[in-house]
Amino acid sequence: QVQLVESGGGLVQAGDSLRLSCVASGRTFSTYSMAWFRQAPGKEREFVSSIDRSGASKSYADSVKGRFTISRDNARRTVYLQMNGLKPEDTAVYYCAARNSFSDSLMRSAYDYWGQGTQVTVSS
Repeated sequence: QVQLVESGGGLVQAGDSLRLSCVASGRTFSTYSMAWFRQAPGKEREFVSSIDRSGASKSYADSVKGRFTISRDNARRTVYLQMNGLKPEDTAVYYCAARNSFSDSLMRSAYDYWGQGTQVTVSS
């Protein structure tokens, strides 16, 4: 079983930037497609971004397109989420997820492993 550890969350003002990191251990990182989801209080966990195991395919939720960028460094077994132009509606716990497949997915059910999450709070 793979273990995922997120970091980089914090309290920022609207318009600021944060970079989230997720370090994976266990199975060979390069065989996993990865994703970021987020969950705000009282709301369902929603898809944010994903990347396939080669890094060739990336997907973004409409709400974050043009502001967030997902990337991965297989040598460091790390996936990143660069978040620019943060808005108060981005406030949520952000979770890293892993799927042992070549392709990525937008669905929560497709991912087998999850991190504990890191809090992102954006003030207006």
